[in-house]
Formats: sequence, C-alpha cells, structure tokens
Amino acid sequence: MTLTENNGRAAGTTSPRPAPAATPATPRRIPGLPRSLPGLALAACGVAVAEAVHLLLPAVPMLTAAVVLGITAAHLPWLRHRVRGTARPGLTLAGKRLMRLGVVLLGLKLSLDDVLGLGWATVLMVLAVVVATFFGTLWLGRRLGLRGDQPLLIATGYSICGASAIGAVSEASGSDEEDVATSVALVTLCGTLAIAVLPLLHQPLGLDDAQFGRWVGAGVHDVGQVVATAQTAGPAALGEAVLVKLMRVALLAPLVAAVALAVRNRRRADAAGAGAGAGEGAAAGKRPPLLPLFVVGFLAMVVVRTTGVLPTAALDGAREAQELLLAAALFGLGSAVHLPTLVRTGGRVAALGLCSWVVIAGVSYAGVLLTT
Repeated sequence: MTLTENNGRAAGTTSPRPAPAATPATPRRIPGLPRSLPGLALAACGVAVAEAVHLLLPAVPMLTAAVVLGITAAHLPWLRHRVRGTARPGLTLAGKRLMRLGVVLLGLKLSLDDVLGLGWATVLMVLAVVVATFFGTLWLGRRLGLRGDQPLLIATGYSICGASAIGAVSEASGSDEEDVATSVALVTLCGTLAIAVLPLLHQPLGLDDAQFGRWVGAGVHDVGQVVATAQTAGPAALGEAVLVKLMRVALLAPLVAAVALAVRNRRRADAAGAGAGAGEGAAAGKRPPLLPLFVVGFLAMVVVRTTGVLPTAALDGAREAQELLLAAALFGLGSAVHLPTLVRTGGRVAALGLCSWVVIAGVSYAGVLLTT
C-alpha cells in the first residue's frame, strides 16, 4: 500500500496540488524595485556629494563630479563589493531610467526661437561640426579596433552633448553597460580638461568674447562644461555658448532616430541571413522604435518651452531636477567603469579621445571664423 501511494504521488494522481499560497505572486508585480533600493540610495548619496563638490569648487560641474565619484566608489576597497553586488541593480536602474528622464527635461532648455535667432550661418556651422566630429570619430574608433559600440557612443558624446547623448543613443542601440560607462568616462574627462585648456587659448587665438563663446558652445561636450568654460569670458560669451550648445542638443533626436533605424535594418539583415521565417518574425517583433518614447518626450518639452507657457519658476525647478537626475544617472554609469579593463584598451581609447578633441576644436574654430 505504501508503494502504491508513493507511485500515486509520483504520478500526481492521488496527491492534491500544493495550496496557491505556497507560491505568492505579489512580489513579482514590482519587478526588481526592492533590489534597486540600495543602489538608488547610494546614487542619491553620490549626487549629494557631487553637489557639495560643485558648491566648494564652482569650476567643477556637478555632472563631472558625479561621474568621478561613481568611478571612485567602484574601486574603494570597502565599497566596491557592494557596488558590484547588492547596489548593482539600483545603479543600473539609475544609469538607464533616470538618464531618460533627465534627457526629457533637457528639452526645456531649448527653444526653437533661440535656435532660429542664431542665424542660418551659425546653424550650418553647427551642423558641419556635428557631422565632421561624429563620422570622423566613428571611422577612427573602428580603425583603432575599439570593442562593441564604443566608437558609436564616443562619437555621439563628442558631437552632441556628452554623457546625455551617450545615454540616449545607448538606449536605441542596446549597448553593453561597460561600453557605455567607458565612453562616458572618456567624454567626461576630455570635457573637464576643456574647462582648463580653452580659456588659455582665448586671447592667443584672437577671438573676441562672442566668438569665444560660440567656439566653446560648438566644441565642448556637456552643457555644464560649456557653462563652466564660457563664463570665464563674461556674460556675452556665456550667452553665445549656451545658444550654440543647445543647437547641438537639438540634433539629439534625429541622431537617435538614425541609430534606431540602423539597428532595425541590421536586425532585419541578420534575420534574412539566418533564412528562417520564424527567426525573422521574432527579430521583427523586437525592432526598436524609430523614435524612443523618451526622445518624443524631449521634443515635446522643446515645444512646451517654445510656447512660453511655463513660468520662470517652473523652468528653474525643471532645470534643478534635470541636473539631479543626470547626476544620479552618471554616478550609476561611472560605477560600472572597471579601470583594469579600461587600462587594457586605454591607449586606443585615449588616442581616439585626443584625435576627436582636435577635430571638434579645429572644425568649430574654423566655423566660428567663417561665420563672423
């Protein structure tokens, strides 16, 4: 009888199924949120320290400090295990989701009226700088044999708006987190060097304040770095720099759409090469949208800013929120940088960064002279 009962239980015919309470589904309805809390808390601490650094050293943008602090946290002996362990889900969430929100709010800095006020000559100059820098950096990065999407991401960061553009394009291309982190670290480093180097070239290059501002706006990567660099030449330079820089930011949406289209075409070609109808259908089902939702949000914010319906207080609050969100995202991305791995390709990455820096500085300088 015992044998029969055992056989019955093995066959599942005489033993009742376990009660539903044994496999609760409630925790799964909040995917990964509890696991993300330690990392989000660490990112919040990193943002607080980055803001304190900026207040003590105004020449250091908060976003730059956030990246450096993220890299530092990932290598401190007493903290690195937590960064790579319990805090990793939250830091990854910050690097992806909070970056998207920050990019959306970035649109509130840009008005179409301001862009059109620059004049067509300046608009064409900015387009030439972006195209030359993007394709030149992309070509050189591939020739140097950099891994994965690093050439694409570095080219994006240099030509558009630094780490924000890298985060946006990485979402469209599905880039590896390590590639994103390495690209952010390089672009942030070069942008930080620009804060110290470009003001020294202001007078030797024979630029007046307005020309210097346009050169900085066309040639420096992140918005915060542009402000920190241009303000050394006064309010006229700062105003010109911000307007030219925001014109580059406006090109973020078409670039993301182009990358998404390229990824879609590549997946379609891979599916066709596999020669399997089912595989092709699966690949088609995973196609990225031509314009990701957060880029649509970015464009919507540009339209809202152009209408002028938002009061100054709301714009100031959005600017503060955007800075905090991007700082948290950059802390998360910085924490994914693994310096030993970076050192192994450091020579090639540094060479690409230096060459791209020379290209964007040279092309933007020539453009400023031709349009003034």
